[in-house]
Amino acid sequence: MNVLLAINPSAGGEQAKEYQDLAEESLKKRFDEVTTVLTEGEGDATRLAKKAAEENYDAFFVMGGDGTVNEGISGLAELEERPAFGFFPLGTVNDLARALGISMDPKEAIRQVENYQTRKLDIGKINQSYFMNVVAIGAIPETLNETSIEDKTKFGKLAYVWNGLKSFMGNQSYDFRLVLDGEEQTIHSSTVIIGLTNSIGGFETLLPHAEINDGLCHLIYLKDGSKLETLQAVPELLKGVEKESDHLNYLTFKKGTIELMSGESLQVNVDGDPGDELPIDIRILSGHLDVYCPID
Repeated sequence: MNVLLAINPSAGGEQAKEYQDLAEESLKKRFDEVTTVLTEGEGDATRLAKKAAEENYDAFFVMGGDGTVNEGISGLAELEERPAFGFFPLGTVNDLARALGISMDPKEAIRQVENYQTRKLDIGKINQSYFMNVVAIGAIPETLNETSIEDKTKFGKLAYVWNGLKSFMGNQSYDFRLVLDGEEQTIHSSTVIIGLTNSIGGFETLLPHAEINDGLCHLIYLKDGSKLETLQAVPELLKGVEKESDHLNYLTFKKGTIELMSGESLQVNVDGDPGDELPIDIRILSGHLDVYCPID
């Protein structure tokens, strides 16, 4: 068996290259041949994922942040024959790693790989792109799009929390039209979140019922039209959402469309990075990838 390893050398505060030897050593304990390539820019991990499939590699691994992981998954998503996917997390939040039970300590995650097994993983498709964890829409996510790389590196998930809290000062809410599995509804909210795993923004119990291969998109929205209602909803959100409440609603779907009722433009946040503007089409690709992770 052979594996292609793509390393983002700028990830983890430029520590990725320090872990290269350890990663190659660990991978050689379960693969006969390990080929390593350093990425040089945006889109390289996507290109290398396709290369791994075209050249019949048994597995494709990446080492890097959430963006690198997303690129790797995106490169495999459209292919009919896909190698198994694995990753060593060096990101700010590492939600997918948290959901899969992969250690947040890079050295520990690398050492554990020889004992990993594969599980089926759902991924989401948003318009013509893909996501592994979350699509966030509205006032708070719009602020998150402005979170600098420097703040992410320095403060980790607290950078997202802080910038999210700052958005309360503006407290802009929107009228959205949702069509989920053929059912249409309109909602008024400052924030809509669509998650695929239990961990969102580093909060590992935000969606306690979401599993990595349940075949569902999990949607939460805040029922807020004022700053007070937002402040009431957010603590409930951070405690974890299992069902509808006075301040939050919780829905699941497999295929949906989300758009603004007004003519405003609003950019969404996809896996922690800026994405398309509304309207968006979202659907779940159930069990689409085989991913290496610990098995209890």
